[in-house]
Amino acid sequence: MDLGTLIFSALYQFADAFAFLVLAACGLAVIFGMMGVINLAHGEFIMCGAYVSVAAARAGLPLPLAILAGALASGLVGMLVERVVIRHLYERPLDTIVATWGISLIATQGTLIVLGSTMQGMGTPFGSFQVGAYSYSLYRVVLFFSALGVLAALYALFNWTRFGVLARATIQVPHMAAALGVDTRLVYSLTFGLGAALAGLAGGLYAPTMTLVPTMGATFIMEAFVTVVVGGADVFLGTAPAAAILALVKAGMTSWQGQLFGQIGLLMTVIVVIRVLPKGISGFLLRERA
Repeated sequence: MDLGTLIFSALYQFADAFAFLVLAACGLAVIFGMMGVINLAHGEFIMCGAYVSVAAARAGLPLPLAILAGALASGLVGMLVERVVIRHLYERPLDTIVATWGISLIATQGTLIVLGSTMQGMGTPFGSFQVGAYSYSLYRVVLFFSALGVLAALYALFNWTRFGVLARATIQVPHMAAALGVDTRLVYSLTFGLGAALAGLAGGLYAPTMTLVPTMGATFIMEAFVTVVVGGADVFLGTAPAAAILALVKAGMTSWQGQLFGQIGLLMTVIVVIRVLPKGISGFLLRERA
């Protein structure tokens, strides 16, 4: 392999890992990082988005619309879960762990009973391209730019829109926001729904690349939590640099010794970062600003 092909292969693997980490983590970053809810059903929202996206695509919708349908379905389910279960547990973080774990089990087993152990998927679109002697999936490049687009859209939503201002105010000082006339219950519901929709979007985007099974969310949830923990509480300052660092570690270790060592590298990185930066990367950046 010549030097140019080697460099491109390394960049491609980094971009692929970065996209996976960002798309897997953004929904969790909104729900856990902003709202403080430890959502162990995050993987099931991803699974919901994937199943609905594939069903919509097989029904005749174009792939982009099918993916949006999956995100919308997950968002609506998330708002329902927030209204029925999570709303009563905001002051009880340990109880949210048990509740969302129970929701995860119900969703996984319910999908298994209703839809079976697997669902017919769809092929990866857009084909491949050649660099040197190796071929690469063009859809993986689309996923990378989708991840960048999601980060930009979230930044714009929470900094340049009325909803974003109200959401940040409600989450930071809920009693003051309520005293000023903000419908805090609606804001919490919409914010949780947004996090669930982002999870569904990740599932829809990765559905063409994966086997659809009821437990597919487990593929995402560990790396999503790792990225959020390393990034810290601030979604906008922490998620992107955390994903970049972890993607570098994962791509390097995977290229060196395979997938298992890539996972080990992620966990070792978390241990080191949390030991050195207890509040994550965003906590360090905010302290430097101050």
